[in-house]
Amino acid sequence: MLGINAIQVSGLCQRVADATGELTILNNISFTIPLGQSVSITGPSGSGKSTLLGLMAGLDTPTEGTVCLLDQDLFAMNEDGRAALRAKSVGFVFQSFHLLPNLTALENVMLPLELAGHEARLPALAMLEEVGLSHRLHHYPSTLSGGEQQRVSLARAFVQKPALLFADEPTGSLDEVTGTRIIDLMFSLHREYATTLVLVTHDLNLAAKCSRQLKLHAGELLESTEL
Repeated sequence: MLGINAIQVSGLCQRVADATGELTILNNISFTIPLGQSVSITGPSGSGKSTLLGLMAGLDTPTEGTVCLLDQDLFAMNEDGRAALRAKSVGFVFQSFHLLPNLTALENVMLPLELAGHEARLPALAMLEEVGLSHRLHHYPSTLSGGEQQRVSLARAFVQKPALLFADEPTGSLDEVTGTRIIDLMFSLHREYATTLVLVTHDLNLAAKCSRQLKLHAGELLESTEL
């Protein structure tokens, strides 16, 4: 993987039709993220943070520009190709957890490995133990606290040891104390597995924990700060 960037964004634009004709959500965004770096994306509501994250993950297609993930051009692929790349190399953590309610904690963490055709039970058990939930394996999401659900989400995101982790407001549904514990755990796993971390947040204290900060305003990249 020497010399390969985690993400390369070039000339990225996203425009949508609205009542006035056309709304520019992102305008000519370009940057590169090396493997293993932790990067925060901050900006006021409506600045384009989540749109940018979705484009970097190939969950949407841009009006203009390119995104290369691990040196592979996302939008030169079809949706099946993008999905296969995400399944192999990308983990996600969201504000609202996105756990399947009819699966136990263990089954939720096993799922990405099973979908990839890999042995699932032992790695999922080890990952849940690492996030401190070995005593909650057979509990359903509805019986877990918010912090426990987010720890299951982290275990699911890291169980395949992804090259990239996208996190969108991962503490937005949690109280301050629980949120701090989740962030400490996420950064610990990021360091342990040398995972490239891209974090969308409105919390400037959280953003400052990353080695680099990207700041958006009205769809423009205002600043890229290395710490």
